[in-house]
Amino acid sequence: MSTDMGKVAVLMGGWAAEREISLNSGQAVLKALKGKGIDAHGVDVDRNVFTVLKSGEFTRVFNIMHGRGGEDGELQGALELLQIPYTGCGVMASSISMNKLMTKRIWRGANLSTPAFEVLTAESDFEAVAATLGLPLIVKPANEGSSIGMTKVKKQSELYAAYESAAVYDALVFAEQWITGDEYTVALLGDEVLPAIRLEVQRDFYDYDAKYCSNDTAYFCPCGLSHEDEEKLKLLAKEAFDAIVGQGWGRVDMIRDQAGDFCLIEVNTVPGMTDHSLVPMAAKAAGIPFEELVVRILETSCGVEQ
Repeated sequence: MSTDMGKVAVLMGGWAAEREISLNSGQAVLKALKGKGIDAHGVDVDRNVFTVLKSGEFTRVFNIMHGRGGEDGELQGALELLQIPYTGCGVMASSISMNKLMTKRIWRGANLSTPAFEVLTAESDFEAVAATLGLPLIVKPANEGSSIGMTKVKKQSELYAAYESAAVYDALVFAEQWITGDEYTVALLGDEVLPAIRLEVQRDFYDYDAKYCSNDTAYFCPCGLSHEDEEKLKLLAKEAFDAIVGQGWGRVDMIRDQAGDFCLIEVNTVPGMTDHSLVPMAAKAAGIPFEELVVRILETSCGVEQ
């Protein structure tokens, strides 16, 4: 493992709804890199970030900005122009994966299983949507992370209010078929697929509080699946990540329905790195300590032609 990484900017914060989570992740990453002897510097990102990167003569970027601006291709495109190597997915994969609707459409085109959905607008026939998808269902803003703006809808009369709640965060909103079953997540690190994690949530779904605040969310790694089923799960995660041209590192979330089939929910190209985060948990199960994980992620930033 090389520590000759030059001067590294750890980009965190930003202006998205996930700013505070990004700051927490960034501080953990920064501490780990410094602990490995890497010349790393934290940068709380604002619109002046590219001047900061140039004047600071940074030679590499560890991107830990969650959400819009950092995870949607905007930052990646600018770093390509600056010719600064960076961690994570390139422009196209970042842009696709940030948009849950586009991701689902690509998965469908690749014959990968994902729950049915309907795009919502203020003029939608909400009764017809509920009839088509069934109840309960879940409403999501297409371009937010950390389950922000999501609502489980149990009655058709609740659907419009759920739409309005999601529309606060994004003009593009959709309703998705509710799948009852166990939730799993699979992290990818370079060419390696890390052990799957099963989530047990004491709420309607794995929402913001369950992810970052609650101590009653249970995580199981090993996930409890048979070896054969876990290998199927990991293969599906790899296929889903490859379908959006993902690279470097990421995490794919899935649900196993009552028939035993896995359904793809979403892909995260800049996963959290806090004490509640899933990628460090999966890495630990694979025998990879946190500091080593962070350096291995940095090592994926091998160039700008991503």
